[in-house]
Amino acid sequence: MSKKYQNKYRIASVRLQSWNYGNNGAYFITICTKDKIHHFGRIENGEMILTESGRLAEQYWEEIPQHFPYVELGNFVIMPNHTHGILIINKMDPTDMPAGGAQLPIAQPPSMADLPDANDAQPPSMAVLPEMITPSSENNEKPRGGFAGEKNPMLNENISRILRWYKGRCTFEIHKINNLFDWQLLFYDHIIRNTPSYERIQNYIINNPNRWDKDMFH
Repeated sequence: MSKKYQNKYRIASVRLQSWNYGNNGAYFITICTKDKIHHFGRIENGEMILTESGRLAEQYWEEIPQHFPYVELGNFVIMPNHTHGILIINKMDPTDMPAGGAQLPIAQPPSMADLPDANDAQPPSMAVLPEMITPSSENNEKPRGGFAGEKNPMLNENISRILRWYKGRCTFEIHKINNLFDWQLLFYDHIIRNTPSYERIQNYIINNPNRWDKDMFH
């Protein structure tokens, strides 16, 4: 089942070769089951029919913002053997955090003035969109901390940590009903660099069940 979120975000330009995956921004994430086994359900007439395992995968994706209050959800869909979704990291500056580690309010996204130049603003076509996906390790974290150094309380708040929680929670609960379930080790990510790409990926996720026969993970 796909979920449609109406949020509009203007995404700042990034330098991919040195990008900190704890930075504010929107990330297109794909996580596959081990060996691409169809644990989550089946497609019938362009609609995803979830198994109990698939319903759990959907439930815990929806709960991500409850555990990581600096995260908002874009569109997502649970497919037979993978989860597609957009995660939006939107943190406060560490110097503006409330005392005592209280829940963080959501910061404002960058302005249109921060968008990449025209050469970067052309989104890929729907036909080649999956080729944007590149594998990442859950342990791809690098030493960082910004101007606050190791004292930065957001140091370990990044995509890898979010996905470790999601995969771990799903695995724990799904094993209660299906002890053969497992995720593949890596996940796939794409940093969404501008508003047109964000909209294109949102639509790609919504239409994914209708394009299942052409899906790279079929």
